[in-house]
Amino acid sequence: MKEIKLLALDLDGTLTNHEKKVSEKNKQYIRKAQEKGVEIVLASGRPVIGIRPIADVLELWNTGGYILAYNGGQVIECATGRNLIKKTIPMEYCHEICEVAKRFHAFPLSYNTKGVICENNTNEYVLKEAFNNSIPVIKVGNLEKEVRESKVKFMVVGEPEELKGVSAYLTSIFKGKLNIFFSEPYFLEITPMGIEKASALAKLADNLGIRQDQVMACGDGLNDITMLDYAGLAVAMDNAYIETKKHADYISCSNEDNGVAQAIDQFILKGEGLC
Repeated sequence: MKEIKLLALDLDGTLTNHEKKVSEKNKQYIRKAQEKGVEIVLASGRPVIGIRPIADVLELWNTGGYILAYNGGQVIECATGRNLIKKTIPMEYCHEICEVAKRFHAFPLSYNTKGVICENNTNEYVLKEAFNNSIPVIKVGNLEKEVRESKVKFMVVGEPEELKGVSAYLTSIFKGKLNIFFSEPYFLEITPMGIEKASALAKLADNLGIRQDQVMACGDGLNDITMLDYAGLAVAMDNAYIETKKHADYISCSNEDNGVAQAIDQFILKGEGLC
């Protein structure tokens, strides 16, 4: 097996537990991986504001590492804070996204520097997205008017059956223009065309001079599939979706049982395993 030089970690359901916290064991083993020269990438659908607290816990601003936010729409080098990648959705698309979401009784949302911005601050899925990111919901009267600059990502949240209609309609309108996909059955993500964890991770690895077979990725969600397919070594958590597990080379412990630490121990530190 090739030496791993880059470790890409999904956050929710992978690196963090049900409280959205990083266990001390995972933190220790990530540090051990860094000491062996492995680059750490926090690869999430979260906005930057939702990833920064995790980067703080892991002290990536001091030890080095990368934030891959919005499923790859924005990539930040922690040591310098500079954007390596940032792609946004054209402003004129906002109207159609909001209108279609409302037509299907779903809720469009985006983000600013303070939290989730949405017209509904009580919907369970809006609150779930805020909880996932450990950020507040900021209620606005009209999302379309509130969006005064192009955004890296929009989401539409709601009941799965309703979101299927939103997905089909938006895909027909923006085919070839926007990337529209589910990260959860109740979370529909909308990003610039070509944005996904895999493409951003590949670009970052190439910039760092790291080969594809030297990349290890850990994930659990539907939006992790492309990243797992790209990685030389694909690891799914035991709690991952069945479909996601089909794309993994190895199934680790669950996110509640330090699955990331176990995978690092086995494939980077070459230890005995923690499960």
